[in-house]
Amino acid sequence: MGSIAEKPANGFTYNHYLTWPEDERWEIINGEAYSMTPAPSIKHQEVSLFLSTLFAQFFKGKGCRTFCAPTDVVFDEQNVVQPDLLVVCDRSKITESNIKGAPDLIVEIISPSTAVKDKREKKALYERFGVREYLIVYPAEELVERFELADGRYGSEDVFAWEETFPLAVFPELRVSLREASDHQALVQNAVEA
Repeated sequence: MGSIAEKPANGFTYNHYLTWPEDERWEIINGEAYSMTPAPSIKHQEVSLFLSTLFAQFFKGKGCRTFCAPTDVVFDEQNVVQPDLLVVCDRSKITESNIKGAPDLIVEIISPSTAVKDKREKKALYERFGVREYLIVYPAEELVERFELADGRYGSEDVFAWEETFPLAVFPELRVSLREASDHQALVQNAVEA
């Protein structure tokens, strides 16, 4: 488990998390510690940058704030995660050091090392704590799964191809096309090479 202490009988807590090395990234889900290494791929980072810019521009002046990793989201003492992107509209959840409680929207961008955790443990966690919308982005497969909370549960996922433009479920006026992320990167690369 790296440089963190042996797991206590009752599981790890946020207090344990605060003592771990600052140069390492960890999450705690149901008292289990998960390493956040290795670093994400370049395509992962391109998608993250594109979406964080899109969200920040869209939500500016609308009362909601966009955050990107590493930002701690503390659901309770045994559940602390660092989603790739999140949007919080309830300002009382935003503290100096973290987000306390469920964001309105969370985006996880899949890496091979996190795929199962993002699809299984994190999806169950976000559903349990009331995250209104959860997007799972698969850069390698070029698709997106969207889950919307209804009556405390996530229903079946909506699946979108990279080329499609789709609205967010809880913010339908914001439409997303991840093809634009690829196109944006191509423009940047061409400008650098020119």
